[in-house]
Amino acid sequence: MQEIERKFLVLSDDFKSRAATKNRIVQGYLNSHPERTVRVRIKGEKGFLTIKGKGNESGTTRLEWEKEIALTDAEQLLPLCEKGIIDKIRYEVPVGKHTYEIDVFSGDNEGLIIAEIELSSEDEAFEKPIWVGNEVTGEENYYNAYLSNRPFNTW
Repeated sequence: MQEIERKFLVLSDDFKSRAATKNRIVQGYLNSHPERTVRVRIKGEKGFLTIKGKGNESGTTRLEWEKEIALTDAEQLLPLCEKGIIDKIRYEVPVGKHTYEIDVFSGDNEGLIIAEIELSSEDEAFEKPIWVGNEVTGEENYYNAYLSNRPFNTW
């Protein structure tokens, strides 16, 4: 239930040729409070309900609880979400013993591309491919819940 994750800006689309999977994700927030978020997500043909706690001081670690729900339930919950639906394409790219999840945002967040990598500990070593740029772990404005309220095109 603990998520350890680091986030980076992406410098180019070189990752696309190495992607193992590609899925459209549409998600909204039933609650986007900084202490806890409650998210409804449709990824491909599956629905999910996710609760995330507040991150630690570095922003790398926080509680995450996620359950798959029926696609129809997710579709019915999305209209109940707060203003600002996130729409993105997620690419999963294996690099070494890890997999980067690269989100290419559309709509009001068009132009933003973020790579995330999940780790088993905060100090775990990992490979950084050439298309990975500056780290934005812990920078609130790059959280999806923030982007739903203050989109990238308004910065």
